[in-house]
Amino acid sequence: MTNPILELHDICYSYHSLEGETDALSHISFQVKKGEFLAIVGPSGCGKSTLLSIISGLLLPESGEICFPVPQGEESDKHPMAGGCPRIGYMLQHDHLFEWRTIYRNVILGLEINRQLTEGKKQRVMELLKDYGLDKFKDKKPGELSGGMKQRAALIRTLALDPEILLLDEPFSALDYQTRLSVSSDICGIIRSAKKTAILVTHDLSEAISLADRILVLSKRPATIKCDIPIRLTISGHSPLASRNAPEYQGYFNQLWKEISDEDHIQTAKIIQPDAE
Repeated sequence: MTNPILELHDICYSYHSLEGETDALSHISFQVKKGEFLAIVGPSGCGKSTLLSIISGLLLPESGEICFPVPQGEESDKHPMAGGCPRIGYMLQHDHLFEWRTIYRNVILGLEINRQLTEGKKQRVMELLKDYGLDKFKDKKPGELSGGMKQRAALIRTLALDPEILLLDEPFSALDYQTRLSVSSDICGIIRSAKKTAILVTHDLSEAISLADRILVLSKRPATIKCDIPIRLTISGHSPLASRNAPEYQGYFNQLWKEISDEDHIQTAKIIQPDAE
């Protein structure tokens, strides 16, 4: 059995302001195995992106613990995370490429900052640019590329640092539907061919089913894990487009839709419920 690469134990988090406290996450616990592609879905505003920020170390949980495995033979087989972790790459909703840098110089930015710009890393970057059709555009500025091409460049920039875990916070949401299908297929292929572990936050249920090995459904805020659904599609290969034609696809979609719709109905009922006399 594959050992987990990431473990969350009883994570809680609240936002604090002058107006008061807003509970975001409540007792979240799960594991992610090495090489697994996990998707996280849930009602809008339930704390999905907050959870990624905690995993990345951008936010610290108020309680609970995030653990990563360490090689056997050391003092412990786990260690808690405190702050950021260099083994994690984070791809946000927008590409955040710098317009004054060429595509190549954007892609190597993380390597420059971390002082890892070796000849071997440069060669790997060029291989990735060539594999995904960006080598001819390496000297262009971001404004000269399509949205899909910029997202591919953003992923290559993240992969250049060779992270063990990729966090994807709705990276395709800014793209039109046709481009979104194409780019998500390409990026899924990149991640799987590189045998990376990935955690994707998305509002798109079809995207979650077609990309992921497993889907976590979060409840409304404060979010708890409502259900954990393994995805088993009887298709050859793992093309996101082909996945939508799998015989099991509609059943998974209906299940996810029901789980999230139930949360929306509960929230609506609370809003319209008259005060008891």
